[in-house]
Amino acid sequence: MKDAPRSLNFIEHIIEEDLEKGFSKNDLRFRFPPEPNGYLHIGHASSICLNFGLGLRYDAPVNLRFDDTNPSKEEKEYVEAIRSDVEWLGFQWDKECYASDYFQQLYEWAVMLIKEGKAYIDSQSSEAMAEQKGTPTEPGTDSPYRNRSVEENLQLFEEMKAGKHGEGTHVLRAKIDMAATNMLMRDPIMYRVLHKPHHRTNTDWCIYPMYDWTHGESDYIESVSHSLCTLEFAPHRELYNWFLDQVVEEGRVRPKQREFARRNLSHTVVSKRKLLELVNRGIVKSWDDPRMPTISGLRRRGYTPESIRNFADTIGIAKRENVVDVSLLEFHVREHLNQIAPRVMAVLDPVKLVITNYPEGQEEWLTAENNPEDPGAGEREVPFSRELYIEKDDFKEEANRKFFRLKLGGEVRLKNGYIIKAESCTKDTDGNITEIQCTYDPKSKSGSGTEESLRKVKGTLHWVSVAHAIPAEVRLYDRLFSHETPDAVKDRDFMEFINPDSLKVVTAYIEPSLKGAEPGERFQFQRLGYFNIDTDSKAGALVFNRTVPLRDTWAKLKDQD
Repeated sequence: MKDAPRSLNFIEHIIEEDLEKGFSKNDLRFRFPPEPNGYLHIGHASSICLNFGLGLRYDAPVNLRFDDTNPSKEEKEYVEAIRSDVEWLGFQWDKECYASDYFQQLYEWAVMLIKEGKAYIDSQSSEAMAEQKGTPTEPGTDSPYRNRSVEENLQLFEEMKAGKHGEGTHVLRAKIDMAATNMLMRDPIMYRVLHKPHHRTNTDWCIYPMYDWTHGESDYIESVSHSLCTLEFAPHRELYNWFLDQVVEEGRVRPKQREFARRNLSHTVVSKRKLLELVNRGIVKSWDDPRMPTISGLRRRGYTPESIRNFADTIGIAKRENVVDVSLLEFHVREHLNQIAPRVMAVLDPVKLVITNYPEGQEEWLTAENNPEDPGAGEREVPFSRELYIEKDDFKEEANRKFFRLKLGGEVRLKNGYIIKAESCTKDTDGNITEIQCTYDPKSKSGSGTEESLRKVKGTLHWVSVAHAIPAEVRLYDRLFSHETPDAVKDRDFMEFINPDSLKVVTAYIEPSLKGAEPGERFQFQRLGYFNIDTDSKAGALVFNRTVPLRDTWAKLKDQD
């Protein structure tokens, strides 16, 4: 039975309608237009998947355009990070564009609007302009400079461009309608004076175009057919179209702006300003800290491009904003890593276990399956000896029937190894267990085919051989915020909801097969979760990041509430 065809989202319906009305499929072109003023986050990933996904669906080109019109916040570092993130997600753009490439054309169009009496230089303070703009229920009032002569406007605009006026002294405004019901149409600002070097044009320009003026005209220059924005830009559509009306020529593709809803993620924030605050205040170490919702942070934590694309496909495109539980994102990375991650053994909180009837000085190598989900992943050899490490939580002196791990007088199987029985334990002066003494059944070796090896015991434990174990730093990452919507709680600062347990660092012991592992490699630590090797790792000093636990522990906590 064939899978049912995927239903179209509302954006695809719009495109299909345009094609049915005669728009040429060859004229389809999309774009992803980030501002390089920070690192991309999981919300941007949905937009990336939408725009590049449309490109793949319709075999249409997609531009990567940097809307770099604010030199005070934009940096080359962010450009490079964005480029890297889009590539890592598995997409390739047709043209790499920059709004700054169009500064001259935008300037010339602005001069044209001045000459046509559709733009003017306003010399009021920003406070005065805000006051005369009116309210949603009351019309604004004209600026005292609204009727400056074309000649004076042209002269002032040229002087602003030449750097003869200070920041805040003048702006160029479009002359539209100070009584418009849409307040964005009340003579919006097109240019402001900024004496700051730009990451690409350096000090060539002393005036910079505003986003609303730049965005639609850039789409037009690049022949973008469908300009897809988030919902907060819906009120801007009228202005987007007004600006296009002033420059569009017959026979050229006119861009169409359409809006879709943001998908906010629970237990996090995605405002670039707030993410930057987390970095600047030292709550996290960097933009790519594995607790950050940035694409680079998720990559460093061990997420796969496939898991993020699958997540974006699952939540889809909608017209109404909502909060998506982060557990859905974690589900997708678990699902993918379960298919591809080799299984290995590591002990995060060790206690020594001694098999008293195993010969001293003897060692043997047991065969272990690398990934039961992938028959082609092969097998490896794991060393076994008299002294092992197991997890402290896997042993209790006394326990009820529901405890299927090791207890005094009880039996468990060691993964890929033997059945053991706990006989006694040793404690320190504080009552902490420091060693467990066990015996083993020499005939119970996994896979040996003996009657004893087929005997069923309820618990199976992971372990590592003390003599062969490699110490490693393991960073146990958890959700950065304890509250589901940390930046939406009235009268509370989002910083108040920082999870104090978002990072715990432990020294773990890992099996020796991992000795030569490289940064970025991903593994399942059996019974514990999925981990990858951090870029901080060095030869002889491995550092692992926990991507996600094996199960959703937060769901259990939620059930207890």
